[in-house]
Amino acid sequence: MKLLVGLGNPGPEHARARHNVGFLVADEVARLLRTGFGLRKFAAEIAEGSLGGERLWIVKPQTYMNHSGEAVGPAMRFWKLAPADLVVVHDDMELEPFRVQVKVGGGHGGHNGLKSLNAHLGTADYARVRVGVGRPPPAVDPADWVLGRYGRGEDAELAACVEWAAAAARTAAERGAVAAMNEFNRRRTAE
Repeated sequence: MKLLVGLGNPGPEHARARHNVGFLVADEVARLLRTGFGLRKFAAEIAEGSLGGERLWIVKPQTYMNHSGEAVGPAMRFWKLAPADLVVVHDDMELEPFRVQVKVGGGHGGHNGLKSLNAHLGTADYARVRVGVGRPPPAVDPADWVLGRYGRGEDAELAACVEWAAAAARTAAERGAVAAMNEFNRRRTAE
């Protein structure tokens, strides 16, 4: 059994925010697995699917980003999962926009969702699918940047990025983080 968590903030006002790219990826994985978020538990929306013959729970915490661990920690304990069973998808200002990278562990880099997860799990040793949102322009506060929405002119790039990140998340959940790193930690080339 695996747990795939997309980080974001609930509500339609946050739907196209950079901070919500984790929710977009979770939605895409659920769509690909032909499941929906019909279950409400652990202060989260949850979809159940199957990946490689193994049960996959897809979780979107509804606690707001800064308290994501309040949903993920209880889910991990309820299903008796280890950090190796967890894949988290989140936005990352240190990566250029629309770049996807997979890693295991490391610091939270100031990301409050990861900070909350680490506090509630007692570890940072889980797989992460990092989705680049880039650094804000000099006059823009980083919090305003991640809470800001993607522009309409970015629709095609965003859709391609979400598709790529969903594939990376599925690979990490099914074949492990190392396989996902080997396959997805390279720059996509124009097709």
